[in-house]
Amino acid sequence: MKMEKALFGDNQFFAVNHLSDEKSREQAIMFKDDASIIRVLDQAREVGINTFMCTTHDRIANICDYIRANPVAYRDFKIYPCMPYAHKYANAVTDFGILGALKQYIPGNILSTFTKGGVAYLRKDFIGLMEILIDAEMKMFRDISTPVIFIQNVLVDMILGLNMLDVFKEYDSYIRKKYNAEPGYISMNLPALHDALHLIGIENPIICSSINKIGFRMPGGKAVYEKYLREGRFRPIAMQVLAAGAIRPKEAVEYLGQFPKIESVLFGASSKSHIAETKELIEQNISRKSRPFHKTIMQNNI
Repeated sequence: MKMEKALFGDNQFFAVNHLSDEKSREQAIMFKDDASIIRVLDQAREVGINTFMCTTHDRIANICDYIRANPVAYRDFKIYPCMPYAHKYANAVTDFGILGALKQYIPGNILSTFTKGGVAYLRKDFIGLMEILIDAEMKMFRDISTPVIFIQNVLVDMILGLNMLDVFKEYDSYIRKKYNAEPGYISMNLPALHDALHLIGIENPIICSSINKIGFRMPGGKAVYEKYLREGRFRPIAMQVLAAGAIRPKEAVEYLGQFPKIESVLFGASSKSHIAETKELIEQNISRKSRPFHKTIMQNNI
């Protein structure tokens, strides 16, 4: 499956700005209702972007309802879900406790109706519980094309840190079999994740990570990332390419263009002009030229 070069993200919709609290407040006001989100998504579609990569924020369920209600307009539209949305679960634990939070997101009685869920929780079966929570999160996307399903970096990097690599293998298998989709991974440590996935036999994985000209949020340094982008065996998606506003769009995307392995660029914007400008830059610079896999297996970063 080929991914679009330009993937539209959702940070701006939920007041996520890594540079400015003031900008976050402005975005919160701008996107205070669902209609404002739909308007910008439609502007992205008008310039030819048909893939929306988003978290499982509660408001996304409303957007999915709108998409289902307008099947003709959105017939070519795809969503790449990214889960879990950590703040949602953290808030639920604060309000209801751990067991109460699980009951909020797992339908029915956790100890009876969903026996698998109850057993998973009682035995601390992380993998079993993960599958149930994936199913709960994915319900909002029913009848919508979701060809790639991502684990968020908050969970990916925790799994890496705990060396629970079998979880990745189970996730990979579950997403392929249950949802006929490709598994994706978001990480703040691309080299370590690349090596870990290949160590357990996951070949050519889709990895979304910070890739930018100044090494912003790139652990180990820009040179290490560049080595993996040239020699690694994976399908990269570049995010945080502007380094929270430190790099101009043209300069940022031109830097990415020297790495033919990069398949897609994830970005967010609030206006049609900025969306169109960024998409044009991406189309001009991201070549999608394939290179043969480098035969050296790099395992220096786990």
